[in-house]
Amino acid sequence: MRKTIWWVGGGLVVIAAVVLFFSWRANQKSAPPAAVASSPEGQVAQPAIQNPIPADSGPAVQPLPELEASDAPLQSSLAELIGKHSADTLFKPEQLVRHLVVTVDNLSRKRVAVELRPNKPLPGSFMASGDEQHSTLNPANYQRYAPVIQVVQMLNTKSLSSLYFHYYPLFQQAYQNLGYPNGYFNDRLVVTIDNLLATPDVTGDIVLTRPNVMYQFADSNLEELSAGQKAMLRMGSANAGIVKAKLRELRAQIASLPHNP
Repeated sequence: MRKTIWWVGGGLVVIAAVVLFFSWRANQKSAPPAAVASSPEGQVAQPAIQNPIPADSGPAVQPLPELEASDAPLQSSLAELIGKHSADTLFKPEQLVRHLVVTVDNLSRKRVAVELRPNKPLPGSFMASGDEQHSTLNPANYQRYAPVIQVVQMLNTKSLSSLYFHYYPLFQQAYQNLGYPNGYFNDRLVVTIDNLLATPDVTGDIVLTRPNVMYQFADSNLEELSAGQKAMLRMGSANAGIVKAKLRELRAQIASLPHNP
């Protein structure tokens, strides 16, 4: 069970976490949950599920652990899946399911809860070329993503989605605990994937400004993108293309509604 759990947990963590590496280190807070509309009778309206999880999907395995007890088997299985060194280097061992759900929920918003992301920051620091008045994103940053991109490329999305469906209750429970008692995590995941797929492909120099300690995109259209989309830009066009291809494969497995780019 430990190994199979991480085909879903580890795979989704990698896909979500890859777009958060090297985010600028502002003291960011997660955006508040969207308000839930109420019916005229004062009852909380039940949102329509857009991408339901198939019934009786996934392989027959041992029962799931309790959410609060899932860290140890998940971390152990991650080490079996991608190697102990990679697991220890890339991922935090605490509250993995919860941090994954928070990350998925935040990526399509303007700000992310950096302290709640499931990954550890890779060594090194963000690099810009030029001076304080004229800066561009240094392409040397893109090479720092290589180990993570290799893990993303090896993922089998068919196996990943099958196990995701089977272990879905853990993600759904964590999502409801986050403050969405009537929410449906798979719908939120599909929304986040669509947002990341909509990231513009910028192949030339990315011009930066530095109005304070943190760099920003000089192009206001880029600066207004979601936190996940801006992180995709910072990893470089080639790496972003690899992540998008894997996200399209995953979306085809988990979504009922087609993607409208």
